[in-house]
Amino acid sequence: MHQMGKQKISYNNIAGSKVSIDELVQYVTLHVRNPILFSGVVLPFVPLYVSAFYIWIHYGVQEHYEAGIIAVAAIAFVHIITLLCCYWSVHVMAFLNCRRVKKPDVNVLAKVVPTANNGFSELVRIHCKTLENGTQMFYFLFQKTKYIWEENKKTFRDVEFPVSLPLEDYARSRGHETDAAITLAEQTYGVNQMEMVVPEFHELFIERATAPFFIFQLFSVGLWCMDDYWWYSLFTLFMLIIFECTLVQQQLRNMSEIRKMGNKPYLINVLRNNRWRQILTDQLVPGDLVSITRSQNDNIVPCDLVLLRGNCIVDESMLTGESVPQMKESLESLDNLNCNLNVDGDGKLYVLFGGTKVVQHTPTTKGSIKAPDGGCIGYVIRNGFNTSQGKLLRTILFGVKRVTENNLETFVFIIFLMIFAIAAASYVWIKGSEDLERSRYKLFLECTLILTSIIPPDLPIELTLAVNTSLVQLSKLFIFCTEPFRIPFAGKVQICCFDKTGTLTTDNLTVEGVAGLTSDGEIVPMENAEENTVRVLATCHSLVMLDDGLVGDPLEKAILTAVDWNLTKQNCVIPKPGTSFKPLRIAQRFYFSSALKRMSVLAGYMVPFSNDVSYIGTVKGAPEIIMKMLKTVPKDYEKTFLEYSRRGARVLALGIKDFGIRDQHIIRDIKREDVESDLTFAGFVIISCPMKPDSKMVIKELVQASHKVVMITGDNPLTACYVAKELRFTRKKLLILTYKSHSWTWLNINGENICDLKDDIIKTLSQFDLCITGEGLQHLKENLPDLLLVLLPYVTVFARFAPKQKEYVITTLKHLGYCTLMCGDGTNDVGALKHAHVGVSLLSSAPTKLKKRNTENNIPSIGDGNPSVTSRGTQRGANMTDRQNMTVRERAIAHQREMRLNAQQRLQNALKESNESEVPIVKMGDASIAAPFTSKTSSIVCVNHIIKQGRCTLVTTLQMFKILALNAVISAYCQSVLYIDGVKLSDAQITTQGLFIAACFLFITRSKPLKTLSKTAPLPNIFNMYTISTILSQLVVHFSALYYLIMEATLRSPPREGKIKLYIDMNAEEKSKFEPSIINSTVYIISLSLQVCTFAVNYKGHPFMEKLRENRLLLSSILLLSGFVVLLSLGILPDITEMFEIVEFPTDFRKILVCVLFADALFAYLVDRICAFLFGETRRKSKILNC
Repeated sequence: MHQMGKQKISYNNIAGSKVSIDELVQYVTLHVRNPILFSGVVLPFVPLYVSAFYIWIHYGVQEHYEAGIIAVAAIAFVHIITLLCCYWSVHVMAFLNCRRVKKPDVNVLAKVVPTANNGFSELVRIHCKTLENGTQMFYFLFQKTKYIWEENKKTFRDVEFPVSLPLEDYARSRGHETDAAITLAEQTYGVNQMEMVVPEFHELFIERATAPFFIFQLFSVGLWCMDDYWWYSLFTLFMLIIFECTLVQQQLRNMSEIRKMGNKPYLINVLRNNRWRQILTDQLVPGDLVSITRSQNDNIVPCDLVLLRGNCIVDESMLTGESVPQMKESLESLDNLNCNLNVDGDGKLYVLFGGTKVVQHTPTTKGSIKAPDGGCIGYVIRNGFNTSQGKLLRTILFGVKRVTENNLETFVFIIFLMIFAIAAASYVWIKGSEDLERSRYKLFLECTLILTSIIPPDLPIELTLAVNTSLVQLSKLFIFCTEPFRIPFAGKVQICCFDKTGTLTTDNLTVEGVAGLTSDGEIVPMENAEENTVRVLATCHSLVMLDDGLVGDPLEKAILTAVDWNLTKQNCVIPKPGTSFKPLRIAQRFYFSSALKRMSVLAGYMVPFSNDVSYIGTVKGAPEIIMKMLKTVPKDYEKTFLEYSRRGARVLALGIKDFGIRDQHIIRDIKREDVESDLTFAGFVIISCPMKPDSKMVIKELVQASHKVVMITGDNPLTACYVAKELRFTRKKLLILTYKSHSWTWLNINGENICDLKDDIIKTLSQFDLCITGEGLQHLKENLPDLLLVLLPYVTVFARFAPKQKEYVITTLKHLGYCTLMCGDGTNDVGALKHAHVGVSLLSSAPTKLKKRNTENNIPSIGDGNPSVTSRGTQRGANMTDRQNMTVRERAIAHQREMRLNAQQRLQNALKESNESEVPIVKMGDASIAAPFTSKTSSIVCVNHIIKQGRCTLVTTLQMFKILALNAVISAYCQSVLYIDGVKLSDAQITTQGLFIAACFLFITRSKPLKTLSKTAPLPNIFNMYTISTILSQLVVHFSALYYLIMEATLRSPPREGKIKLYIDMNAEEKSKFEPSIINSTVYIISLSLQVCTFAVNYKGHPFMEKLRENRLLLSSILLLSGFVVLLSLGILPDITEMFEIVEFPTDFRKILVCVLFADALFAYLVDRICAFLFGETRRKSKILNC
């Protein structure tokens, strides 16, 4: 949840401080634009242009025409790049065109820098507004969130919504009592609108067309056109524009879908000016008192509000994925209102969150304020994009822009390629300058062309396609992602963390009976349980009866079903007929809290033959907590609950307290502490938690796939260890860190002391796996922090962990350099899910499996009695009969009509298929506020799917980098050394080459992951010994083949007459006439062959994705081009060789050419395998692995 106004940062420390303003904004600096003449994009360049033109004119324009053109072009190029850098980066814009100021004003701009993974920095305008009370407010809007200037502290802060006031302030509120108060609230907070403006097509296209890569690509295309590569240039430009238009169109569709997710306004009763009136929900402001009734016509809670009067049952699955409806209490049920509201803590019980649905409401009969529609009274605390629903929308809106991962790695890779490009361009400039008659302008153009063509223009397209393909594949498995850049992280995961209850185990719980009340400690069936035990089980729960049936925690449902009592809508529990038990009415509930690990209830029953009500207090919770509340602790208390916990059962201790006959007003004054003291032990209820059917298979696959598998749960350590053993988290024995006899020691499952905490750690870790509790973690944090950092990666089970402690484990593991995955049901795991590299939230309301989306499901089978099939078969038979009576001309017309219909049907199917392949938009309910990944099934098999897809995407990206590096370096050689020797390819040849490369890269991104996870993990990045060594080794092989064949071709070519005439030296008539030669033809053929070879050798399918022979499109492309190369080499089809302007080779040279091409492919493959053998092409196993 977004805590408003909690953290601030002084303006003087903004730039250097690591403390952020809030979870969205890292820091803010203030700037004023300089006058245009004094800006950094004008002032430095005026003297440069003046100097250049003065020198050019002074020394003679005609005499130094080319030098002058180059000088002016260089200055203009730097000027354009500077202007674009201002457009691309707000940091550059602020540095060059603005000056820093200390105070906000009307013409001041704010440079807002967000925290990691929260979008991009922006330069936004400061707004000024005069409030109703006469004060001026300076503020700016960033990502739909308002930040205001606090004059006293010289700092910006987010708007302080009334989310942490004393509870009595909410309880005493009567809403906004004057129009001035309403106006002030509207000016301060804004109204409750989630307005999302969908931009026009041309606006989005301009935004994409001015991206750095696209500008670079346009620059490259322009240079190629100047070098007369018209067809290739136009093809590349067309491909780029079509791709960008497709992305813009998809972005517009997504924005339109997101726009529908906002709250639709509806009429609601609001208390303003001390009287109830109806207004639209989009006009609500914090401080309003509203009437909340059961959600009808898909109306949802319009904003975040505190419940003042009445109770509600709320479905929060749209936000958290939690299927169990939550009971919301009002502040009127509290006696102590002196504490402040904590929305993220215990205060959740009193808060209705925007975007949720009210399943049932119970209005109050007390108090002076009553709603005209009989609703519950709520106090608005947050509205608009600041609500819980608004935060999820902002995540979807501003989190999806980061499509590619490892931007720094991509940048370093481009710098690596630029080294070869600069070397090639330098060679051309030095060698070309040796001829004093050669045009320096044209030579400079050629060198610039080399620099642009070395860096592949389709790099951003390919990286984007790789991630988008994964998004499509995951959506077909009902897994939705709000932060696509995290997908490749899934391929790097080393530690997989799981919650237990609802994640590894099912919610279909089995109540075995009650233990601890007999001398032998055996389980007593429910039908034979004592009266006190049954009373506790029948009353101590948070279940409610609605029109749709019983709702609440599945565990409590199972217990109430087991005792065979019925709950009514009036909160009465009635025993089954034929028993001596008295009906009970629940008077007051003290709800379960993860911090307290217990819940308690006050219930009453009518004393026979009187009107008096006798009250009892019932408590259930963790055995170690309840033990401290008992009057008398049974002798075998610990032994009994530990025994059943070791068997993997969930054990809850029960206690009861008799209050006797009391008046109702006295009962209202009874505190929780009064109920939870001096209890009489009522037994242990034993509940078995069956594993989900596929949990064991998933864990086995993860362990075999080189992952450390960890459980982080709030459950008992013995139960957690049993589940870990059953699911084979580890094959070693588990030790539990326990406080015993005034010291912390490692105990085994049976409670035997194995070793002290500070004993030989290495020996302990080699023989055992570890389990630590929340208390143990706290002890290590406070007293032995260094030891904690050593132990943490080796711990297999974290038990009795609070939500904040789960979060601590994940953040610490990340700090230690491990790539983490967290999977939970999205309730107590929100912090851990958000902080993990890969957070996976399960929608617990969903089934374990869903039918796959497949068009085949819609195809009727012949034998299923489908009427449409039968009718089609009958119709076909009738058509055959009719055809026999037709003339020849009529039959021909009918045949043509059928062909057109079939073609139209195929086209519709193709369009439908292409639409299904689009990246899906994540909708409300598909994603939860908890995690970047959300599975619409409750099975953890989604974790394996995400890791498979992550590995596939990671390997695909690394392969593309490797292939691009090889192609770029070979291209650098061809365009430098060979170019100076007069070798040039025709436009048709270059276009064919470009088409093949684009097709192969597209087909690589379409590779699908394997059905099972491999035992080894892929390398996490491109800068490793294997990748670098294989690239360099393959380059040696390819250059050897290239050099040898060119030498052989040169020996067979006619001797040159005069000096070498380069392409730039030719006039227009000479350029239009391409004269093929044996050297040109050889270079073209070997260039094609080398590209085929780089794709074939460097495509790695197994063990992460489809093999080359399984990726049929890529295989077909490689085989097709291989055949094409052989055809050109052997000259089998003269028409094709003539079309591609290949000369007739001598017979002996044909044999040499084919042999060298085969040898090149063979040796490239061999050196790659040798490098893989020496350095390994997969990630080494980590020492922390428990397999």
